[in-house]
Amino acid sequence: MKRFWTDVCVEAVGDHFTIRLDSRLVKTPLKADLWLPNAVLAEAVAAEWEGVGEKIDPAAMPLTGFANAAIDRVGPERATFIDAVAGYSETDCFCYRADGQDALLARQKAIWDPWLNWARKRYGVEFRVVEGIMHKAQPPETLAKLRSEVAARSDFELAAMAKLTHLAGSLVAVLALLEQVGEPQEMWDVLCLDEDWQAEQWGADDFAIKNRRDREREFLDAAKFLGMLSSG
Repeated sequence: MKRFWTDVCVEAVGDHFTIRLDSRLVKTPLKADLWLPNAVLAEAVAAEWEGVGEKIDPAAMPLTGFANAAIDRVGPERATFIDAVAGYSETDCFCYRADGQDALLARQKAIWDPWLNWARKRYGVEFRVVEGIMHKAQPPETLAKLRSEVAARSDFELAAMAKLTHLAGSLVAVLALLEQVGEPQEMWDVLCLDEDWQAEQWGADDFAIKNRRDREREFLDAAKFLGMLSSG
């Protein structure tokens, strides 16, 4: 679609905000009104629309994309998204450690254990840590507690959390971002510990480097959206 507007403005409507392109209200792909929960996020989304050139490029408008997803996808299928996000508590990557690689295991303990300890204290849960790749069930009480934390989040938060858990493989990491106890770039580096280790041992090809950068950009975009939800 070509750009058809000149001016972009944010408009307060009750307890939320909408965006107008000249006189036209921005809609989601499913034709719902695009609304934002706070002024900070609304201004950031408006800036994406202001920055459009001759044609709309959805890839250059990640904040708009997450807002669209919250309204068009998460809202109508909230239980599905809760299950998907909470499901990462069963296979959290922080709980799976190297088997037979002492140097890597020591690094994992040094970097990942503090995050598990944070979650233990914050949510009153316990984790079973495994050496190797064989699945080990987490305590039912842990799964129930962390699911309740996910279920308490808004549709907008869940939209970002769905992308973040998919990229991270860790619900603990995403909850740390949500609670603002971890910086997005720091957390991304923490999550890439195994990947960085392999690159140190064997090197990384151009495809792997590009793939890493693409995933990092997506992760940071989702984390930025999540952070803006608590900034208004």
